Amino acid sequence: MNLIDVLFVPGHSVAWDYIVSFDFLPDALAGLDTLISSLPKDGLDEISEGVWASPSASIAPSSCIMPPCIIYDDAEIRHSAFIRGNAVIGRGVVIGNSVEVKNSIIFDEAEIPHFNYVGDSILGYKAHMGAGSITSNVRSDKGNIVLHLPDGDFDTKRMKLGAFVGDRAEIGCNAVLNPGTVIGHDSVVYPLSSLRGYLPPSMINKGCGIIAEKRNKEELCSAR
Repeated sequence: MNLIDVLFVPGHSVAWDYIVSFDFLPDALAGLDTLISSLPKDGLDEISEGVWASPSASIAPSSCIMPPCIIYDDAEIRHSAFIRGNAVIGRGVVIGNSVEVKNSIIFDEAEIPHFNYVGDSILGYKAHMGAGSITSNVRSDKGNIVLHLPDGDFDTKRMKLGAFVGDRAEIGCNAVLNPGTVIGHDSVVYPLSSLRGYLPPSMINKGCGIIAEKRNKEELCSAR
């Protein structure tokens, strides 16, 4: 299956052309340092060696940003955020209090606001991580991470891989996305869930193996 089709609509990231150049999405995470060095820097300031940021980005003095990293317009890097390098931070993104991000692409307007860990992952447009939710990126046995998808299992050949979270997906507070988890666009993961494998678009993972179809507001109103 084409993961891009179930995750993202075209655009909403300066890295879009880079992402769609890969047949196998996990491979896109192997070259983020090269990507960052190749992206245009017009209108950006090099605020420290290897770290470029838009003048309209809000960056707290208490944050720690390691190179290479690129931060676009109107992003917020809040108190005690820790960006460990190889990070593409899109327009209007929120990286919040005590959040750690590394080797990841964060699409425009995604929010990672409170006590989160996002590593070796891609978060889609307007995706939201609830407080304390994390992307676990290493198996306990340190083996290669496998994607479990409807059309089969695929060895990523990577020992570190977090999650692929689609556009407008909502990840509840203190949820854990286990290594190689794929969350389709517009889906919801309930708080305190531990999720692995694949959640299709516009679905709700309620935990304990319970998955339901997401209903839009119009459907809910007509059902009352």
